[in-house]
Amino acid sequence: MALPIKTMTGLARKPGWIADFQAFIMRGNVVDLAVGIIIGAAFTGIVQSLVKDVLNPVIGLLTGGVDFSELFVTIKGQHAATLEAAKQVGAVTINYGLFINAVIQFVIVAFVVFWLVRLMSRFVRKAEATPAAPLPSEILLTEIRDILKERAGNASA
Repeated sequence: MALPIKTMTGLARKPGWIADFQAFIMRGNVVDLAVGIIIGAAFTGIVQSLVKDVLNPVIGLLTGGVDFSELFVTIKGQHAATLEAAKQVGAVTINYGLFINAVIQFVIVAFVVFWLVRLMSRFVRKAEATPAAPLPSEILLTEIRDILKERAGNASA
């Protein structure tokens, strides 16, 4: 249903696609998706800090001081001691250490999402375990069945 739009010349009909778009945007799934994206973006910052500031130093300690973010191979240009120095001189590099960091971040996010889904599925199973109340039509049909059985029992007596 298109709502009228007030214009300088009077009332004009709002195009049908605008009403459709409004209905689409206001659906619960779209709002839930938007909330999920916002929370996911915030969660990404937390995971990046966890990997960079907590896990990488521990992994570096275990591997003898290796900092993954500084692992790279120079393909073209002057070789430099650090990735930042290589970028400053314009060298073309393959930054496989940054890729390793991204893989670690992905594994952490996947692990956390796994546990969240697992936890939520427990709540869903508990909610599904409680039987749903019968529909009014089912109650009515049950009553009719019982009346017919009662009549059939009275007729044979």
